[in-house]
Amino acid sequence: MRRFQFKVKARNGTVVEAVVIQGQDREDAERKLFQMYVGCTVLECSESAVSTARDENLDVAGIISLISKQE
Repeated sequence: MRRFQFKVKARNGTVVEAVVIQGQDREDAERKLFQMYVGCTVLECSESAVSTARDENLDVAGIISLISKQE
């Protein structure tokens, strides 16, 4: 999954600066965006990867080291 941050202009002219949506790709995120903001115009879009625990290879020793890790 990826995270997309949109800056959009709503139908009434209001600019919404930080709409964050997760999606498989930009098309998926835009589909979700247009369901929430019907008739909006995308002004900007930036993308970043979403880090989840499932992406990391953690075993019991790895989890224990995360729990006991001190800074």
